[in-house]
Amino acid sequence: MKIFGMGGLELVIILVVILLIFGPKNLPKLGKAFGKTVSNLREGMNEGKKKEVEAEAEDAAEAVEEAAAELEGAVEEVAVEAEDVAEAVDSAESDISAAAEEAVAEAAAAVDEAFDAADEAPKKVKRVVRKKVVAEESDSPAE
Repeated sequence: MKIFGMGGLELVIILVVILLIFGPKNLPKLGKAFGKTVSNLREGMNEGKKKEVEAEAEDAAEAVEEAAAELEGAVEEVAVEAEDVAEAVDSAESDISAAAEEAVAEAAAAVDEAFDAADEAPKKVKRVVRKKVVAEESDSPAE
C-alpha cells in the first residue's frame, strides 16, 4: 500500500525520525497542529471552490438577465408588429366593406334600370308599330 507515493517501510522510518526529533511528550501537540493545518487547508480549498461556484452563479445570473432583456425587446417588437397588422386588417375590412356597399348600390341601380327598360319596352314597340303603320299608310296610294 502506497500513501503519497511512499511505501509502508518509508512511512515507518519517517514516523520514527519525527518521534526522535520532537519526543513522546510533544507528539500529541504536533498531531493537533498537523490536524488544524490540514483542516485549514481543506477550508481554504472549499472557500476557493465556493467562490468559483458563486462567480459562476453570478455569471449565469447576468446571462439570464441579458437573455430576459433580449426576450423583452423581442416581445415588444412582436407587439408593435401585431398592432400594425391589426391596423392593416381593420383598414382592409373598411375598404372591403366600402367596396361591397358600392358594388351593391351599383347592382341595385342596374336592376332598377333593367326594370324601367322592361316597363318601357312594350310602349316603344307600340310606338314603332304605329310609326310603321302610319308610314305605310302615307306611302300607299289611296284606294
